[in-house]
Amino acid sequence: MKTTGKGHGFLKQAGILAIAGIIVRIIGILYRSPLTSIIGDEGNGYYSTAYNIYTIILLVSSYSIPSAISKEIAQLLTLKEYKNAHRFFRCTVIYVAVVGGIASILTFLFGGVLMSNSNSIIVLRTFVPTIFLSGLLGVLRGYFQAHGSMVQTSVSQILEQLFNALISIMAAYLFVQMTISESETTQAIYGAVGSAIGTGVGVLIALIFMYAVYLLNKKQIIKKVNRDRKHKVLRNNTMFKRITLTITPFVLSTFIYNLSTSLNQEIYSRILIYIKGFTVKEVTIQYGIFSGKAVVITSIPIAIASAVSSALIPSIAGSYVKGDTEATNEKIDNAIHMLMLIAIPAAVGLAVHAQAIVQLLFPQADSLLLAAKLLRLLSITVIFYSLSTLTNAVLQGIGKPIIPVINAFVALVFQSIILVGLLLGTSLNLYALVIVTIIYSSLMCLLNSIAIKRQLNYKSKIMMNFGLPALASVIMGIVSLAAYKLCYMIIKSNVVALFFAILIALLTYGITLILLKVVKKEILRDFFRHNTK
Repeated sequence: MKTTGKGHGFLKQAGILAIAGIIVRIIGILYRSPLTSIIGDEGNGYYSTAYNIYTIILLVSSYSIPSAISKEIAQLLTLKEYKNAHRFFRCTVIYVAVVGGIASILTFLFGGVLMSNSNSIIVLRTFVPTIFLSGLLGVLRGYFQAHGSMVQTSVSQILEQLFNALISIMAAYLFVQMTISESETTQAIYGAVGSAIGTGVGVLIALIFMYAVYLLNKKQIIKKVNRDRKHKVLRNNTMFKRITLTITPFVLSTFIYNLSTSLNQEIYSRILIYIKGFTVKEVTIQYGIFSGKAVVITSIPIAIASAVSSALIPSIAGSYVKGDTEATNEKIDNAIHMLMLIAIPAAVGLAVHAQAIVQLLFPQADSLLLAAKLLRLLSITVIFYSLSTLTNAVLQGIGKPIIPVINAFVALVFQSIILVGLLLGTSLNLYALVIVTIIYSSLMCLLNSIAIKRQLNYKSKIMMNFGLPALASVIMGIVSLAAYKLCYMIIKSNVVALFFAILIALLTYGITLILLKVVKKEILRDFFRHNTK
C-alpha cells in the first residue's frame, strides 16, 4: 500500500477519486433512464422519498465514517503511531457495527414515522440491510484514504455502482412484471423496491472488494505495527472515547448539511397534500421529476467536489497537526482552484444545454420541458455545492467540525422559513424547491468561507480561482451553444449535436484557459507528482 509522502500529491489522489466519481455518476445517469422507463416518474418519486430518509439515517450511522477516521488515522500516521492507528481502525469497526445494527433495527420498526408518503415505507425497509453494510464499507474506505491511497475506494465505488445499476434494472423489471395485473401505483412501488435491492447489492459487492484489498495488505500493515515500539499504546476505552469525539462532530456536520434535501421534500409534500389538496400521486410524480432527473444530473459534477474533499481532509489534517499553516493554505487554494476549473464550466454547460441533456438521458416527453427548466435553474448550485462541500472538508480537516454544523443549521433554518412562505404564499410549488436549494447552497459557501478566513487567515485569489475560469466558461458556453444549433440544423439529431457541442466546448475551454494563463503550475506539479512509499 502506497501513501503520498508528507501529504503531497493530494490533488493526484483527488483526481483519481474525481474520475471514479464521474464514472459512477455517469453509470448512475445511464441506468436511471431505462429504470425510469420501467418504474415511471411515480416510481422515481417513491424511491427518492425513501432514499432521502435512508440517506439521513446513513448520515447518522455511517456516512461520515470515511472522512472522520481518515482525518484521525492520518494524524496518527503523520506522527508514526502505527499501532494506535491500526487499533483506532479496529475499534471503529466495532463502533460502526453496533451503531449500524441499532440504526437498521430502528429504521425497520419506526422508519415510516419519518415519511408523509406511506407508499414509500416498504421501499425504505428494503434499504435496512444496506444501512448496516454501508458503515463497514465506510470504515475500510476511510482507512485506505488515511494512507493517501484513493485507488481502492475509487474501484470499490465503480463496482458498487455497476452492480447497483444491473441489479436495480433487473429487479425493478422483475417486480413490475410480477405485479402487472395490479394498479400502476402498485407497480411503481414494487419497481422502486427492486431499485432499492440493487443499491444493497452494490454496497455488498463493494464491501467484499474492500475487505479483500485489506487482506492483501494486512501483512504489510502488521509489519509496520510491530515495528512501532516507541509510542504508548492507547487502551480500548480511550480509543472508543476518541472515536466518539471524532465521529460525532462529523456526523452532526454532515447530517445537518444534507438534511435540507429530506426536510424540503417533507415540507413540500405535506403542504401540497394536506393544505393545497394535491393527491399523493401528483406530488410524488412532480418530486420524482425534480429529484430523480434534474438533481441527479447536477450531482455528476458535484461528485468531483466530494472526491477533492475526501482527499483533502487527511492531507490538511497532516499539515495542520504539524502547525504548517502556510502549507495548509496552499493546499486549500490549490483545491479551490482545481475545483472551480471544473465546477464553473460544468454549471455553464448544464445551463446552456439543459434541454438537450434531459432529452438524451430522460426522453419521456410529458416531463421533458419541466425537467429541463429545473436543471437550467439548478445549474448554479453545482458551483455553490462544490464550494460548500470543499469548505466543510477544510474546517473538518483543521479540527473545527462544529463550525460547519452551526453554519449548516443557520442556513437550514433560513431556507426552511423561505420554503414554507413560498409554498403557502405563492403558486411556485416545485420552483420553490429550486429557489431554496440555491439559497441554502450559496449561504453555506458564504458562512464557511468567512469561518476559514478567520481560522487560517486564508485569502482566496478571486480573479485566478473564480474570475478567469468564469470568463473562459462563458466563452465556452457561447461557442458550444452555437456549435449545437449549427450541427442540429444540418443533422437533425440531438445526440450527435450534443456530443459535437461537448467536444467543441472542451476544445474551446482548454484553448481559452491556455490563452488566459489560468492553470497554476502548482496544480500541474502536485497532480503529476509520483507517489512515494
